[in-house]
Amino acid sequence: CEAGSLNQANDVKEEGNKLFKAGKYEDALLQYELALQIASEVPSSEVCSICHANRAACFLKLEKFNDTIKECTKALELNPLYIKALVRRAEANEKLEHYEEAIADWKKIVGLDTSNDQARRSIRRLEPIAAEKREKMKEEMIGKLKEMGNSILGHFGMSVDNFKAVKDPNTGSYSIQFQR
Repeated sequence: CEAGSLNQANDVKEEGNKLFKAGKYEDALLQYELALQIASEVPSSEVCSICHANRAACFLKLEKFNDTIKECTKALELNPLYIKALVRRAEANEKLEHYEEAIADWKKIVGLDTSNDQARRSIRRLEPIAAEKREKMKEEMIGKLKEMGNSILGHFGMSVDNFKAVKDPNTGSYSIQFQR
């Protein structure tokens, strides 16, 4: 029964592949879902991992990036070394501006395949963008903290500008000094 289910699932998956190549992504999604249902009797099978990754490819083409990530993650749960699933998840994370997650996947790819130039180029391209985003988020957070501090200190006729953080060059710790 298991071998028959796998063969049937593979046939349905191949039909999905034809639909995908024809640009019929919604129809291909349905075929891959059907193949997954047929193959569910053998859940650890390679066909399940491939169907999840193929569904991810459809979602990527349809610009449904969160769904792409979910399907890739399912494929990777079944086969953690599946480079195509890592690539698709990295691409979807980049589209959603989740640069840290994208970089993490590209680094996993380089770990699995040191000759993967696409992964190396993507890491080099994304690292400065991720650093810039981190810096921007840090500045926004500092701004929000200052606002909150000023709203509290305002009741006492003060603002955060009345306080200065001074770094001790010997220990690297900070002390707060009050200034009028």
